[in-house]
Amino acid sequence: MAQQLDPNALENNIRTGRVDDQLNQRLAELQYKIKQLEQGLTFNKETLRKVFAQLQSLTSENPHADSLRILTEFIESNQPYHHPISRNVTAAMDTCPALPYDVTKVDKNMMELYDLWSFDDVDGGVWKQGYPLNTNDQEWQGRKLKVFVVPHSHNDPGWIKTYEQYFQQQTQFILNNIVDHLILDPQRRFIWAEMSYLSMWWETASDERKANAKKLISNGQLEIVTGGWVMNDEANTHYFAMIDQMIEGNEWLKNTFNVRPRSGWAIDPFGHTPTMAYLLKKMNFDNMLIQRVHYHVKKQLAAAKSLEFRWRQVWDTNGDNEILCHMMPFYSYDVPHTCGPDPKICCQFDFARLPSVRVANCPWKVAPRAINNDNVRERSLTLLDQYRKKSKLFKTDSLLIILGDDFRYGKKSEIEAQFENYGKIFKYINNNPQLNAHLQFSTLSEYFQSAKDDANGVANFPSLTGDFYTYADREDHYWSGYYVTRPFHKRQERVVESYLRGAEILFSLALPTARKYQAEEQFAKPLYSLLKQARRNLALFQHHDGITGTARDFVVVDYGNRLLQSIQGCQQIISASARALLTSSNDRFDSSVTSSFEFDEVFAEQNQFAHQRLIDINPNHESQTIVLYNSLVYERNGAVKLLVSNPSVVVMSKDEKISSQINLIWNDMNQPLTDRYELIFLARVPPLGFATYKISSSERTPTTFYPTIQLLNVAADVKNSEGLRHHNERFVINADNSATSGDLVIENNHMKALFSSQNGMLRGVVNKLNGQVEKMSINFMRYKSSRNSKDKSGAYLFLPKGKAEAHISDHYKPVIRVTRGALCSQVDVILPNIRHTVTLYAEMGGSGAQPFGLHVTNHVDIRTNYDNQELAIRIDSDVKSGDRFYTDLNGFDIQPRKYYTKIPLQANFYPMPATAFLQDQQRRMSIMTAQPLGVASLESGQFDVILDRRLMQDDNRGLAQPIKDNVVTPSTFVLLMEEWAQNNTDELAYPSLVAHRLSWELLHPVRTLLSRGVAEVRNPPPQHAHPPCSLHLLNLRSIAAPDDQSPSQQSALILHNVGRECRLRPQIQKPSCLPTTDARVQLGSLLPLAAVRPTSLSLQSDGDDVVGGEFVVDVKPMEIEAFRVTIGSGV
Repeated sequence: MAQQLDPNALENNIRTGRVDDQLNQRLAELQYKIKQLEQGLTFNKETLRKVFAQLQSLTSENPHADSLRILTEFIESNQPYHHPISRNVTAAMDTCPALPYDVTKVDKNMMELYDLWSFDDVDGGVWKQGYPLNTNDQEWQGRKLKVFVVPHSHNDPGWIKTYEQYFQQQTQFILNNIVDHLILDPQRRFIWAEMSYLSMWWETASDERKANAKKLISNGQLEIVTGGWVMNDEANTHYFAMIDQMIEGNEWLKNTFNVRPRSGWAIDPFGHTPTMAYLLKKMNFDNMLIQRVHYHVKKQLAAAKSLEFRWRQVWDTNGDNEILCHMMPFYSYDVPHTCGPDPKICCQFDFARLPSVRVANCPWKVAPRAINNDNVRERSLTLLDQYRKKSKLFKTDSLLIILGDDFRYGKKSEIEAQFENYGKIFKYINNNPQLNAHLQFSTLSEYFQSAKDDANGVANFPSLTGDFYTYADREDHYWSGYYVTRPFHKRQERVVESYLRGAEILFSLALPTARKYQAEEQFAKPLYSLLKQARRNLALFQHHDGITGTARDFVVVDYGNRLLQSIQGCQQIISASARALLTSSNDRFDSSVTSSFEFDEVFAEQNQFAHQRLIDINPNHESQTIVLYNSLVYERNGAVKLLVSNPSVVVMSKDEKISSQINLIWNDMNQPLTDRYELIFLARVPPLGFATYKISSSERTPTTFYPTIQLLNVAADVKNSEGLRHHNERFVINADNSATSGDLVIENNHMKALFSSQNGMLRGVVNKLNGQVEKMSINFMRYKSSRNSKDKSGAYLFLPKGKAEAHISDHYKPVIRVTRGALCSQVDVILPNIRHTVTLYAEMGGSGAQPFGLHVTNHVDIRTNYDNQELAIRIDSDVKSGDRFYTDLNGFDIQPRKYYTKIPLQANFYPMPATAFLQDQQRRMSIMTAQPLGVASLESGQFDVILDRRLMQDDNRGLAQPIKDNVVTPSTFVLLMEEWAQNNTDELAYPSLVAHRLSWELLHPVRTLLSRGVAEVRNPPPQHAHPPCSLHLLNLRSIAAPDDQSPSQQSALILHNVGRECRLRPQIQKPSCLPTTDARVQLGSLLPLAAVRPTSLSLQSDGDDVVGGEFVVDVKPMEIEAFRVTIGSGV
């Protein structure tokens, strides 16, 4: 049993002590001496003792004695000592490049504007969420209003119907009509966004239509906007998948039409991220358009004529990556809300609502009228009045009017009615110069060019920084519910990302070897087909009704099956690539042979998480060879978990026995199983490489450890069960509830975690290096989601009844299991609707991030007793963060946040795709997540993260169904408490190297393959030198050949030089990477490259070849750069 520690006494002892400046300076000098000695080639134990003696004499009366006692224990144990650093010691062990810590100076800072704005909801008249707009003829004397009418059709790749159902029943006819009617008149225009649909149409279109489509795209009548596979969500998505779906669409577009998009088009994502602005700029886009922004934000920006702005990243001091953005001013992107401020009038100019067409009706009970000679003047002047009023919201006399809606132009009568009636209005206005207006059909880029010309260049538009979350479309209807809706598939999407990235890298590394042995056809062709399928399935799910969880139940199943198919395909690619690289058999490049390596992780159903394959370890059988694959660019060190049939095992690496631990596995009746066990061992896996271990049966091996197990609140029949008696020989199991007093403790080299012995919940942590006790508690809460009004929570909206309530009562005593082992210790708590686990891992040589975090896993099942409720995990600390906190943007960047009392509770929730943290001048508490969810900091030092939601009604946003298809859903987090080496007051913030690595390893775990019938597994030579610490290999993606059916000779190497905070402790002592001192990266040290050429992030705009054998390139801090590379065959 670990020694019990009274945290309250220790905390008081530490915090009441006072160290004067002279003593503190002396401490810093002596600590520096210790560091110098540690870094020496010879460890001088006696000298350390003398230095320590000086420290002890200086601080004999100081309450830091507990810290000094820990130091003594480290010295006595003759182990490398990782010294504590006083908060007043400023010297940093790590080296980072200079990063901006103040938000870049701009005209419009959204964080500052949120402080100023009232967020009132005043009735603005016909523009209900705005204000009255008036105009007259005199205003236009000497000026001309240039109106650009852009026809469009918004096609969701899945929502009320599946992707394929939509195509078969609607989209194919829409595209047919667009091509057939544009070709009739060179003045007509149209824009199209979704390559998923255009590529499907291309497969079935007639030769004549294909030829016409090429002509229309070539001459500019049909403009492709964005060109992504889908119009991706921007809240839950990770930047890996955002980039990948853009590449997939743009690559197909280039190969098919030889065209590159110039303008982004995002009219339906539910809020907008600056990450998208950055990515589009890095893809050489010139402009972008967004729509769904909080109605009050639109009103305020409109009043300042700032709806068009240069969108800049908060850290982009010089504006190098800013892009011109147009924000649509009104409620929606349909015709009633796009021609001007009065939807009743605008609806009369949606000629798809003519009685003769009747695609829809006007809710204002005034139907459109076909334009004829009798009404053309009146109708034209009425519409022009709306155009003039709308133009008053913008700086230039160029006006954008979009003409379309969801799945529009599917009927010939509709497309004819729109083009013909608008053509008559255009003709009338253009032929009457006294009206001082010119109207035309237009593409999006034609509009942007005119607006920029009017403004005398992009530089004359205001600059803006910040994001546009959380979106509200009216009243207090904030769309923070979809951050969490269908969390199982949100989690599954991240799993697909990881498998796809791992498959891409390994396929790119194996393909040159297959070519070397003239085996490309049999190796690459079938695997590339699987790779393309996985890319496109993942891309499809990035759609703003896919990863958001806002589709019909059967559509979610369709998405889920595609994700499952992608995982299975990627497993096959990784297995075949491993076989090509690790074996020497004559048929090693035959990708149809898949039995050589199989994954220990088995995915069987679209709505079930993976189960582990049981490894049969039998004394009469040969050892089982395990191959570990690391897809990250640095060496991985940490615990690996497997499922074995025998508790008597030994793990070997070559001839060396590896430390391992055997844990019991428990059933739902709290009985330990006797036919399977969890094997944990410490593994070391090279960057972008493999490590091989062997597991065999062995009795009483000194390197195999069995933990002690403490059971609390279990029934009497469990205490006396056969299952417990069966394991008494190896495991020490204590099921005596009365023996427990005080806190439950698990620990590793860095910390002790303290848990309540009453309910098993985390209460705090003790930093072993300085003895500091930190509050870090976990509780589960519930938000009741029904209100007395007609508006209730649904797939999109989060409309809570009030503040959260406790999930369980204070008197509830759940079953608690405490497992304390040499490699891993954990606390399991069985609660209603939740199985909750907190794990601590042992350190391995100071080179891994795993031991620094508290690893939290919840298995959530709210299918019973949770109707119209939402389950949250609350993490509390004594960090004095006030109303400030930080969340990530798509895993790419960090956005400062603030809690506001002037907006409702649900408005203070924000997307958390990868991480969130809060901090004060001394500490930072971070949470890294394996799945995107919604997060808020409603009190100082506190996070609420919503885990799942069950809603028994629709929220009137078009889905027309409740959300009650919940399944058992795993959610995984890592909690990290860090200290500042000096007081921190910066405005901007970046994760530390520890936090980055914990996040990367959470999203991209080491993959385990089981060798089946392979005579010998050889490890290929590891990749070259260590990379810079800040460098993340985002992808190594095989580039398609022009036929789009096979890989070319090149791969896309995509690198991100992440923003990294170096002033936080603890730090990884042996991080197996190089200090980041500048932007220079030697690509030749990462991979065996034969050629390198920089390219845009969409891979469509290449630079000049990089010369020199090391291929030195610049990747500046925070920047993402892409390169076309040719990999040598020596992998």
